[in-house]
Amino acid sequence: MDFRIFLALLLFFYAFFAFACWKYEESAKSQDKALNSLPVAPALTPVEIPTPEASRTPNLQAEILSDENKSSGFPIANFDFKNFKYPLPRGWQDFDSKEAELVDGKRPIFMESDNKRERKIGLSYLTTKFFDVTGDEEDEAIVILQVETGGASIPHLVYIFTWEKDAPKLLWYFRTGDRADGGLKNIYSQDGKLVIELYGQDRYVVGEVETARIMNDEEQICCPTHFTKSYYKWNGKYFALQGKRLTFSLIDKDAKPIENMIELVEKQNRARK
Repeated sequence: MDFRIFLALLLFFYAFFAFACWKYEESAKSQDKALNSLPVAPALTPVEIPTPEASRTPNLQAEILSDENKSSGFPIANFDFKNFKYPLPRGWQDFDSKEAELVDGKRPIFMESDNKRERKIGLSYLTTKFFDVTGDEEDEAIVILQVETGGASIPHLVYIFTWEKDAPKLLWYFRTGDRADGGLKNIYSQDGKLVIELYGQDRYVVGEVETARIMNDEEQICCPTHFTKSYYKWNGKYFALQGKRLTFSLIDKDAKPIENMIELVEKQNRARK
């Protein structure tokens, strides 16, 4: 073969190879540029799984079970009210006794063996509050027991003791209703008076029992919308109701309390006749 032809072919193949390499490099650069121009997906963030919603049912015993007024420097605070006999108010008395004894803070329900009817209510010690409600500058003990019904209801029995001759002396006791139906919200001392707060509209204590509800005062038993604050003054013999009974809304905190609602409703009813 002529040397010149051989050299020409060699140069041709060299040029072809160089061109092919250049095209490959340019193609690779174009692909990289195209990939770089694509939108970048946002970084993935953990999906927050909502936790189950907390119960909307309020804790209606939160205030009476708080630590407020749970201690005292007076001797009455050392007495063991978890092992003691208590008189029972009307409507809660046993078939054979008007007293109930707590042992280690408990008194079980007693059922008839033949028909399983309740013959004696169950009781549980709940708490004791200490503050002065007689004006003698010494703390009284306010013992709160919970009536065990075997169901969801939580009526209470409240006992107020003073300390006399190294022993507790009962001044007053009463029962409350169940939750929204006249249940106990709180009890404390204010300006020398005993303050009792019951759930419901114009619900207050007379004698040993709480008052009946106002006509058409219907609401869910679990979730009261109102409570009543009433004041009592020790007169040396008993706690007398003092001043106006105030009904507050639990829904509208800014609403003014309604005074003596029972009398107001009765007045409105008379006006309609």
